[in-house]
Amino acid sequence: MLTDVHDLIAALHPADDLEAAHRAEALSWLASTTDVYRRIKPATPARHLVSYVVPTDPGTGHVLLVDHRNARLWLPPGGHVEPGEHPALTAARELDEELGVSGAADTPVFLTVTETVGVDAGHTDVSLWFPAEVRRDQPLAVDEGEFAGVRWWSREELAAAEPALFDPHLGRYLAKR
Repeated sequence: MLTDVHDLIAALHPADDLEAAHRAEALSWLASTTDVYRRIKPATPARHLVSYVVPTDPGTGHVLLVDHRNARLWLPPGGHVEPGEHPALTAARELDEELGVSGAADTPVFLTVTETVGVDAGHTDVSLWFPAEVRRDQPLAVDEGEFAGVRWWSREELAAAEPALFDPHLGRYLAKR
């Protein structure tokens, strides 16, 4: 499975210098370890693989974000890649578990390496970002234990909002897309 993860990351075309640095860092990390999966909550090992899914309405461009209770930020849904699980399967699984919908792409389009914040702060997520086509009128089955809220955001609303409310790389993802 590490070969698959390596291939996904190596195939990404960085949009900027930071994504290029994150890609190089992630590839170096993959070459130095045999374990990229979180084994013990919240942070063992201290660096592990995550799949984000960014639901976007294909008609309006609105983006669905979740008010994550632990991170205390508006984030794309997603979660930790389980041992032996392909990150694309994680993306599909998390979208179903957290929102009750499907539509995650098979290939990530963005990569970040981020120090976590909030309740489980202090570890590093190596995150593959997968787009997902989800219509705004599609019914959701929201995981209310994990999220304080769910909201569709227009690009204009995101641009006008306080950046500290979101994943620090969300704006870069949106610019790339």
